Amino acid sequence: MAVDPSGSDLARMLEEDPGGPVVMLNLLRFAPGGRAAYAEYSRQAAPFLRKYGGEVLYAGDGAPPLVAEDGQDWDAVLVVRYPSREAFSRMVADPGYQEITHLRSGALAEAVLQPTVPWGSRRSG
Repeated sequence: MAVDPSGSDLARMLEEDPGGPVVMLNLLRFAPGGRAAYAEYSRQAAPFLRKYGGEVLYAGDGAPPLVAEDGQDWDAVLVVRYPSREAFSRMVADPGYQEITHLRSGALAEAVLQPTVPWGSRRSG
């Protein structure tokens, strides 16, 4: 399962940019031992998040779902706001950030990283 965005994923996200801030939904399923590894990734990623204007709006553990198909439950949820899609893209391309991405990749068995668009805003596509 993919846990990191590819270059083509990032290019598509930028092409579809409606402008303004973006809130990224992160749904995380940890690999065995991954929770501790993800905590270390989070600690090391925090300076990059600040550098590019990102802000964690919410971070929490997943509880048993009320409505979901088998396999649709998640270990953790993060909601992160960036000033723009471009800022997010610059962060993940930062050479220093690239040096720590292996921590995130190794910590996760599966992930969803989904940019959101506020209701009422114009969408392209």
